[in-house]
Amino acid sequence: MLPSVQEAGDAEQGEEEEAHTRLGGIESRPPSRPLASFSRGSVHSSKTVSRSAGTRSTLSAGSTTSKASRAHDAVEETEEEQQRQTTRRSPSEESELVQESEEGWDTDVEIEETKKVYDPTGKEKYLEACQAYGVVPISYFLRHMKDSELIMMHHGLGPQGAKALSLALVTNTFIVKLNLSDNSLEGEGAAAIAEMLKDNCYITEIDLSSNRLGFKGARVLSAMLFENTSLRKLNLSGNGFNDQMASFFAEALMNNQKVESLDLSHNMFGGSAGETLGVAIAENTGMKELNFSWNYLRGKGAIAFAKGLGANIFLQVLDLSYNGFSNEGAAVLGDALKVNNVLEELNISNNRISLEGAISLALGLKENKTLRVLGMARNPMKSEGCFGILKAIQANRESAIEALDFSDITVNKEFEDLYNTVKSIIPNLTVQHGGNTVLFKKDKPKADPLTKLKNHLIEKSLRLVDFFVNVDEDKSTLINRLEFQQGLLKAGIPLSQDELQQLMDSLDKDKNGEIDFSECKRLLSS
Repeated sequence: MLPSVQEAGDAEQGEEEEAHTRLGGIESRPPSRPLASFSRGSVHSSKTVSRSAGTRSTLSAGSTTSKASRAHDAVEETEEEQQRQTTRRSPSEESELVQESEEGWDTDVEIEETKKVYDPTGKEKYLEACQAYGVVPISYFLRHMKDSELIMMHHGLGPQGAKALSLALVTNTFIVKLNLSDNSLEGEGAAAIAEMLKDNCYITEIDLSSNRLGFKGARVLSAMLFENTSLRKLNLSGNGFNDQMASFFAEALMNNQKVESLDLSHNMFGGSAGETLGVAIAENTGMKELNFSWNYLRGKGAIAFAKGLGANIFLQVLDLSYNGFSNEGAAVLGDALKVNNVLEELNISNNRISLEGAISLALGLKENKTLRVLGMARNPMKSEGCFGILKAIQANRESAIEALDFSDITVNKEFEDLYNTVKSIIPNLTVQHGGNTVLFKKDKPKADPLTKLKNHLIEKSLRLVDFFVNVDEDKSTLINRLEFQQGLLKAGIPLSQDELQQLMDSLDKDKNGEIDFSECKRLLSS
């Protein structure tokens, strides 16, 4: 082939190739990315559009001068496109690459995350706290951490021991009743317990009596009651609280309506405390039981306290024994009983209430419909005061009284006759009086078994010797318990099994299992 012909053929072939990159004389870059088979707007076709010779000649005329530069640009664009394709990867491809990268970085040293198992007893925390506070762990506590009721009286915890115990109880979910009475906790230990009770929502009853909690203890525990909502019963007896600390408890009573039972007995609350706490009691709507015995309530303080009772419509049990209400306080209590139809138990024993105060209180009992138990023991109101109380109950047909305590007060026959009359109206009524703790009853005491045996022998005209002859066929003066029991059954002695056992115990003095005829005869003839 001639060289000119070869050059023409090459030129024509180059023109055709360039035509693929231009449309109608307008230069066209290769597509920015290959058309995916299933992408939107793509046409799945590999056909090449051919053009006429005229067109090709027109295209070839303007392509000679820029041929080399366009070829160079095409190469650069192709390389850029390849680079973009390598950087554009699908999420699955990226994930595979990350996984391969992570696998490539595997080492022999693996970091393992150790997760601590939750301890609902708080044992680990307790042991760590004991070491931190320098106290010896209490083995009893470690053994009973899963009990629902933990009784730890007289363990000598002290402030530091209380701190360690409190840290464990913050997370303990088993204990619901906690008794820490007499552990010398003092104010510092009380602060630790108070902080624990702010977080612990399982403990419902706690006894902190006799721990010398003092001013700081009163302050921190009262503050705790502002936040705690699970505590229902709180015993703070015997902690040296006085009038200066009454305001703490008054604020707590007005804000906390969850505590149902509060024991503040055996403290030193006096007159001003009665005035402060009386207002709080009137506003409290949650408490059902209050023990304020063995304090120093008297005069205006006692009167203010009694007025608070009249305004309270939720309190059911109130113990005011061993205070100094006297006649003035008793009169206000009587007025409170006229309007209070919730209180069920009231104890005002040993309050220096005389006949005058008893009569004033009786006026309230004439109208009250809910009080079931009234304690007025050791008051100087004599038999006449007891008579007035019982007379008021008789006059109130809707009275709910079931028990009266007049212990250490001597009563006369007039009171006894009235009691028998009221007993016919209120059969379940019981009365203690006269200085003994036995319920006053008109019923005659039951005869002892030996007396029953003696009476039976007399009624049946039986001789004791005949009785033993029938029992002991070998004429012996000694008989065992079984023989004695069989003889009584044959004779028809009206004794129960318990009475029979009691009789044999009294006759068998030597506890050798044998009953002597002479001893039995002596006892029956005495």
